[in-house]
Amino acid sequence: TVGRDLVDSALDTSEDINPAKQIEKAELKLYEVAETGGEDTGAKSFLRAATMAVRNTERAMNSGGSVSGVTSGLTDFNAMTGGLNRSDLLILAGRPGMGKTSLATNMAFNAAKRYMDDMEAGIAEEKSIGAPVAFFSLEMSADQLALRILSEQSEISSEKLRTGNISAPEFQKFARASGDIERLPLFIDDTPGLTIAALRTRARRLKRQHKIGLVVVDYLQLLTGSAKASGDGRVQEISEISRGLKTLAKELNVPVLALSQLSRAVESREDKRPQLSDLRESGSIEQDADIVLFVYRDEYYHDFKAPKAVDGNSSADEIAKYQAWQDHQLQVANKASVIIAKQRHGATGTVDLRFDRQFTKFSDLAPGY
Repeated sequence: TVGRDLVDSALDTSEDINPAKQIEKAELKLYEVAETGGEDTGAKSFLRAATMAVRNTERAMNSGGSVSGVTSGLTDFNAMTGGLNRSDLLILAGRPGMGKTSLATNMAFNAAKRYMDDMEAGIAEEKSIGAPVAFFSLEMSADQLALRILSEQSEISSEKLRTGNISAPEFQKFARASGDIERLPLFIDDTPGLTIAALRTRARRLKRQHKIGLVVVDYLQLLTGSAKASGDGRVQEISEISRGLKTLAKELNVPVLALSQLSRAVESREDKRPQLSDLRESGSIEQDADIVLFVYRDEYYHDFKAPKAVDGNSSADEIAKYQAWQDHQLQVANKASVIIAKQRHGATGTVDLRFDRQFTKFSDLAPGY
């Protein structure tokens, strides 16, 4: 029994026993008992597996035929991926300035807001395509993340909110947005320097207490592995972390969206669009991930290529170059691409989105935009 195993394990005083690992294993066993009532969590009968597949299909059908998992709130992205699917590890990577955290925050908010709206509308929990969200923010504090979400929803720049440089009508708009989402089931853990073992423990607890259906980690390289793995080098440590995140996704049966850095090799190429080989520090990230996403904004790089402004003394060649730059600027302004570089369950491709950098907000592109 679980109880006997825990007692035997606690009494084991061998020198090679790792206390932290002992605690993690004990908590996992207790979590499994709480979730399954002590049923075997190993092999599932085909009937049970097929029943779960039918439920997923029913959920996708009820959502309008595009979402089998948790909604991202982005129509074209949902159409290509089926949403954020349960037990999947999704890696969202990009160079600094591309908007990784903004996109992850948008998706987390959309999932939590849909769940809140569905519950208020009386829709059964198992039929909702939204979900309570656990957001592990290892880079930004909880209040910074909340301010970013409030900026997106009130459409007031976070810089103005941070400095308090807003008018009375803007403050009313801000307060109204805050009131609308004060019960949002979005739980932010901003503890710095978490180990992968500690993150898994906290995620299990949130699943048990708040029924979370989506885990977001910002970002993967700020997690640490076990002391043993750390001694074997950073690549081995990243491998342990990515495996741990995939295990967590399967264990809790929720999608795990983990942000990742990209190597600087991107900057040395003429074409700045990321590739799978750009994932930093470990090929195991690509191997463990079910879906690999790259966020890319041509506008970001195009801004740095701006030629000298033209005037009455400019040559015809200079005027032509400036005009060509301006024409391309109009094409890429307020646009972003999410490159689906790997998808275990479907096709790869690119989803174009609108990006409003003033409010760091991603949304669907208007038809024909």
